[in-house]
Amino acid sequence: MTEERRFASGWKDYELIDAGGGKKLERWGEIVTIRPELQAYFRSGKPFSEWKKMAHWEFVQGKGQTGKWKSIKEEAPEEWNIQYKRLTIKLALTKFKHLGLFPEQVSNWKLLSKRIHPGDNVLNLFAYTGVASCVSKQAGADVIHVDSVKQLITWAKENMEESGLDGIRWVHEDALKFAKKERKRGHQYDFIIMDPPAWGIGPKGERWKLENKLEELFEITSGLLKKEGTLILNTYSPKVKLDFIGSLANKYFSKRYFELEELWMKTTTGKELFFGNLLRVLD
Repeated sequence: MTEERRFASGWKDYELIDAGGGKKLERWGEIVTIRPELQAYFRSGKPFSEWKKMAHWEFVQGKGQTGKWKSIKEEAPEEWNIQYKRLTIKLALTKFKHLGLFPEQVSNWKLLSKRIHPGDNVLNLFAYTGVASCVSKQAGADVIHVDSVKQLITWAKENMEESGLDGIRWVHEDALKFAKKERKRGHQYDFIIMDPPAWGIGPKGERWKLENKLEELFEITSGLLKKEGTLILNTYSPKVKLDFIGSLANKYFSKRYFELEELWMKTTTGKELFFGNLLRVLD
């Protein structure tokens, strides 16, 4: 096991420009946004007055988990596409402050591109808008994409089609329930990808808290992963600590090599921003 910080980096169409004061400044292609960020509890590299000169949109937090986007520059689009290598990714303003992409996941996309062989089978649980699914498909894998939100599966299909790909299997179901069914069927996978939400509600009103479900996820996926398969798990819940993930990895993957790391990104202004914990079970 290794335990350290892993720094993800931007690419041509994504830049983490600055962070601080509970916010982050990002560039997505030609569009710049300001979003809330709890982990940006330090002072920003640039004053907010400079941010406002650069930004097209700012997310204003409302009550609970939702809010509204405030237009800073006229005629800024509410939907647009960016590129990641040969993939086309649709972005859109959502009421949950997200845009349809978690850029720190680029570290995992690179790993998938490097390790997947044509014909490998990939199970992507909590698969969101499907960038990891598309990366895997582009590498030649057979991909099952599972998400409980129908609109996100539609979004993921658009990303697949805009990227000139096809053949991903879409499953609209609670990810944990589907994983249990797959284990009962005796299916196993070369790659399992999981980026579960800290909290959520399933398609039938099921309530989800990651800290209460994580061990069950480990137990089920340890039976779904092939002997020499690769598992990628990201968590972004303040209630799920690195040592807890490590204890579960030792319990369920004791005979495997794994990497347990904090996931970070550096801003262009030199700030360091935390993006959760990352577990990789490897050969």
